[in-house]
Amino acid sequence: QVQLEESGGGSAQAGGSLRMSCVASGDTANAFYMGWFRQAPGQEREGFAAIARDGRTDYADSVKGRFTASRDNTKNSLILEINVLKPDDTALYYCATGRERYGSFWRLAEQVYDYWGQGTQVTVSS
Repeated sequence: QVQLEESGGGSAQAGGSLRMSCVASGDTANAFYMGWFRQAPGQEREGFAAIARDGRTDYADSVKGRFTASRDNTKNSLILEINVLKPDDTALYYCATGRERYGSFWRLAEQVYDYWGQGTQVTVSS
C-alpha cells in the first residue's frame, strides 16, 4: 500500500499564489504515476495534473499556464504551485498514485490511480 499526505493548502486572495506538497510512503515502487485532483463544492472530482516517474507530465486545459506540478522521485514527493489564484480554484485538493500501466489511457482519469490522500482544502476569496 501507499500512504499519501498532502500539505500546504489554506486560504488565499485571488491573484495570489499557493504551493502544496504531497509525500508518499509505503510501497512507493508502485507510485509510477502521481497526480493531483480537486473537487469543488457540488462538483465531481477532476484530475488536472499527472506526472509519470519518467517525467512525462499532463495538465488539464483548465489549469495550463497557472498550475505547475513537479515531482522529486528521490523524496517520493509531488509539488503543486498555483499562480494567479481564482475563486473558482476553491476546492478540496487530493494527490494520488497509480502503478505503471500499458496501453492507451488518459493519465488524468481517476481509474488510473490506486491510492489517495485525505485532501487539503484551498479557499480563494475575491
